[in-house]
Amino acid sequence: MFEGFTHCKIALSDAVLNVRYGGSGPPLLLLHGHPRTHATWSKVAPKLAAFFTVVCPDLRGFGESSKPLDLPDHAGSSKRAKAKDCIELMGSLGFERFAIVGHDRGSYIAYRTALDYPGKITSLVVLDCIPIIEALERCNEVFARQWYHWFFFAQPEKPERAISTDPDAWYGGKTPYMGDEEYQDFRRAIHSPATVHTMLEDYRAGLSIDRLHDEEDRQRGRKIQCPVLCLWSEKDDLGQIYSDIPSLWQNWASNVQTGTIKSGHHMAEEAPHELCERLKDFLMK
Repeated sequence: MFEGFTHCKIALSDAVLNVRYGGSGPPLLLLHGHPRTHATWSKVAPKLAAFFTVVCPDLRGFGESSKPLDLPDHAGSSKRAKAKDCIELMGSLGFERFAIVGHDRGSYIAYRTALDYPGKITSLVVLDCIPIIEALERCNEVFARQWYHWFFFAQPEKPERAISTDPDAWYGGKTPYMGDEEYQDFRRAIHSPATVHTMLEDYRAGLSIDRLHDEEDRQRGRKIQCPVLCLWSEKDDLGQIYSDIPSLWQNWASNVQTGTIKSGHHMAEEAPHELCERLKDFLMK
C-alpha cells in the first residue's frame, strides 16, 4: 500500500495519529469513515500524489491512532476535537492552509474543520454526507430503518458487546475491492475492543455534543467560507433518504457543487478512478 509514502506516528497536543503522506504540490488531507482506516484511500492517494501532497491519517480513536479518554459529554471524540487534530497534524507537516476531503464519519470532521478554522481550509469535499443536525432533524421511518446504527451505536456498552462477539460477522469480511494489506489493516481495527469502543464514541458524540455545535453555528449564522463539493454514492442510500441534498448544503455554504459517484458506499475502494477525476477537477480549478 501507498508506495513511496512516508509512514509514521505524529504526536499532537491531545492525540498520536498513525499517518501516511506523500506526493508533491498543494496539501490535501483525506479523512476516512467508519469502520475503515486510512487504508481505504490506498487506490486514491497514490493517484492524487502526482498533483498534491496527500496526507492520510487514522482518525483519533480509529485504526492505529491513539484512543481518547471517555468523558461524560464525549468531547474527546467530538468532531471539534478531531478538527483540532487535523489543524495540528497539517501544521506539523508545514502546511498552514490545505484542502480537506472526508468520507462518512470523516466528512463530519472535514466540515467541522472548515467551520471552526475558516482561514485554514482552501476547499472542502464531503462524501456521502449532510450535516449531522440536518440528518437528525429529518429523521423519519426511512432514516430509522436504514441508519438505525446511529442510535444503536450511541447506547452504552451493548453495541461493544454485540460487535466484539464476532467483528467479522458484524462488519463483513474482505470485499472484492480490498487488497490483502488493506483488509488486514481493517481487520486489526475491528478486532481491537479498544478501537471498537472509541469508534462507537464517535457516534455518541454525534448525537450529543456534535449536534450542539452544529446548532450553535446555525443560530449564529456561521457558514463554510471555502468552495464545497458534495458527492454521494449512487448505489448507497443517502440519495434515497434525501431528495434535496444540494439545497441542504446551500444552507451551510454559499459556494456549493454537488454530484454522484457510480459506486456503493465505499467509493474510494469501489470507484477510485472516477473519484480521483472528480477531486482533481474540483481542487485544481
